[in-house]
Amino acid sequence: MPFGTKPGADGQPIDFNRIYAELIRPALQDAGFEAFRADEEQRAGDIRADMFQELLVADLVLADLTLDNPNVWYELGVRHALRERGVLLVQGPRESQPFDIYTDRKLRYHLKDGAPDPATLAADRERLAELARATHAAPSQRKVSPVYALLEHLREPQWKELLLAGRNEFAQAYEAWARRMEVARQKNRPGDLMVLAEETPTQALRLEARCMAAQALLKLRQYAMALEQCEAALAIAPQDQRARELNTLALSRLGRMAEAREAVRDLTEEFPTDAKAWALAGRVEKEDWVSRWHSPQASAAQQREAAAASLAVLEQAIVPYHQAFMADPSAHGAGINSLTLHQLLKHLGGEVADAVLQNLAGGVAWAALAAQKLKPRDYWARASFAELALLMNPETSVLKEFRHAVAAADGDRFALDSTAQQLQLLRSLEFRPELTAAALGLVQAELQRLGGMAQPPRHVLLFSGHMADAPGRSEPRLPPQALPQAQADIEATLDALQAGPQDLALTQGASGGDLLFVEACQRRGVPMQLLLPQEEPQFIQSSVLRAEDGEAWRARFLAQRKLLGLPPRVLADELGAGPAGSNIYERCNLWLLYTALAHGQERVHFIALWDGSGGDGPGGTAHMYNEVNERTGQVHWLKPRW
Repeated sequence: MPFGTKPGADGQPIDFNRIYAELIRPALQDAGFEAFRADEEQRAGDIRADMFQELLVADLVLADLTLDNPNVWYELGVRHALRERGVLLVQGPRESQPFDIYTDRKLRYHLKDGAPDPATLAADRERLAELARATHAAPSQRKVSPVYALLEHLREPQWKELLLAGRNEFAQAYEAWARRMEVARQKNRPGDLMVLAEETPTQALRLEARCMAAQALLKLRQYAMALEQCEAALAIAPQDQRARELNTLALSRLGRMAEAREAVRDLTEEFPTDAKAWALAGRVEKEDWVSRWHSPQASAAQQREAAAASLAVLEQAIVPYHQAFMADPSAHGAGINSLTLHQLLKHLGGEVADAVLQNLAGGVAWAALAAQKLKPRDYWARASFAELALLMNPETSVLKEFRHAVAAADGDRFALDSTAQQLQLLRSLEFRPELTAAALGLVQAELQRLGGMAQPPRHVLLFSGHMADAPGRSEPRLPPQALPQAQADIEATLDALQAGPQDLALTQGASGGDLLFVEACQRRGVPMQLLLPQEEPQFIQSSVLRAEDGEAWRARFLAQRKLLGLPPRVLADELGAGPAGSNIYERCNLWLLYTALAHGQERVHFIALWDGSGGDGPGGTAHMYNEVNERTGQVHWLKPRW
């Protein structure tokens, strides 16, 4: 929009700063947006660079077309060229409508003496807020930009590829957030990822975060939770290819094969030359075939017999993998899967021409070696080549290639586990059994050295409870005389759950219920993880010492702190400061909840020491109770009694 005061079409001055301050900014804030105008940028630099970045990444761009201002029209054109949707047009009184946007929906506001008309200001603000909400919530298939509406094959640019090199605020915010996400991914902490996924400042980042969280949960084999993240991503962008691929994979892993097939069929029809889409189709069919015969309780002979009885399903899995490799000959992953399934087809009695095997083997060898040339420590290229050796080569070269692959893994447990699963599949069908067992032994030895894939806890014991009452509290909630009964109730609940070293306990560690729970878990040998909303000194001041006999509670906290096998994790250290206006206690509750749920919703037992009231402020036990109740029914409600 124009800045300052400008002459209108009739020569009378219009104060656009007042229009922004009194109408536009309050209306957008009412709609839940953070409003920003380019002239509010305080630091030195190229205003055009900041403008381009903001026009790319903003969820919503509002353009005021009261005047035919060339800068406004130029910026509107840039947004229309960069993004399909997310544009809101407003204007004050004007004699004629520009031809290019004559039919576009616009909000017309009222002026009096060159400023918002006091008589209609409230109504104009309400209408603008509603239009902003509706524009933002419109389906992503609806293209607002006339550029994208008329050029049907035009695709939006990837916003990450268009981040400006300059150190603008958005780039800095994105880099800080991305670092947090990457650390959480590397440490295998999907609970952290899920919190961060809800805290991103723009829709583009929300989509990225949901996909990253889904991918991490898939690796941890938490397929139901991964599907939730996929559905959240698709609610943001229903046509996003990556989100659809992850959603398909989650459905397949959950055994919902009909839905997975339908989803991947849509992908291959929409992207008929995309190797990833075809490889995913192969993966769905392969998992269906494996599910028909693989059983840990069955002998190798029984599994082989069942696998041979479903060769038609195996042949269906080969076709899309082969199509993927034909679409992209550098896709060695698709190629090696096609070759492996062809070899298994032959191994189980099916007909496969030797020329097909030799041609596939040559293609996979070229693709994998080319990938290694570009990136010598490419684990997946090394793993493809090692599997190729197992399928086709003499015994002497096989273990050598698997040793190279293990070395290239560089401690990536998930990559090694994926290879181990493939080798276990081959061993189940007695394919080159001694050699397969030897290769599997190499991979499993490395996994064991790294600590392997951690076994999930039997139960995740999530606790939230009232703090011990502060001196002089008018309405007692957890007074000193209630503590013995509260302790007995917590002990009885843990005994009923047979809590022990095979479980995991999560809480904050405040005086009162939290510390009673910590002490009870320590007595039973339950591994304990404290998640703190503040640094320890501040947490002790705000959540331990405030209780009656606070010094005694501090001594108890410090005594338990020394016994912890896992050091406390601090919210700001792990996840950053959080969005503006967020409450650290509510945020810590979500962090606790998501950390618990990431181990599997069915494992979570929430123990709440709660009188049923709304609490003294945000982030209390009532908040946690409501959050847990939305996701799992395993709630143990203990009411303080005295």
